[in-house]
Amino acid sequence: MTNELTIIAAASNNNVIGNNNKLIWHIPKDLIRFKELTLNHAVIMGRKTFESLPNPLPNRLNIVVTRNTNYYNEGITVCKSIEEALTHCKNDSQPFIIGGGEIYTQTIDIVDKIELTRVYKTYDGDAYFPDIPEEKFELVNEEANELNGDEKIKYSFLTYKKK
Repeated sequence: MTNELTIIAAASNNNVIGNNNKLIWHIPKDLIRFKELTLNHAVIMGRKTFESLPNPLPNRLNIVVTRNTNYYNEGITVCKSIEEALTHCKNDSQPFIIGGGEIYTQTIDIVDKIELTRVYKTYDGDAYFPDIPEEKFELVNEEANELNGDEKIKYSFLTYKKK
């Protein structure tokens, strides 16, 4: 069985993905899409991303990559490297990399697919999504959306596949 290692992320025009370990925007349709795509799959994340969640994500194998060998939390698998994390999900058809910035940077060259929610606005933040290497990936699907609320936010669901 081959797996399709997939990054899933939401990033602004200037590639900001978060600030102070928190999401910057609230886009319900993006959260629903995240849940639908990752349900019953492994989700690989860094420690800070895990700590930004209220609990391990239900109905998913939660894998946390950290250099802290004593790190523990109920409901997660702790790994010291991406390579070790990948061994825990070798039987998963589509494991997901869910953040944060450091983990995205470490994996963007080895993933097969990127599911990116592009938020068409510029934000200040301290966590960033890496530039997608255009020579390695091609955009295969784009679904434009708009969130109507206090501030209208235009965003698109973009799917990139390795060339």
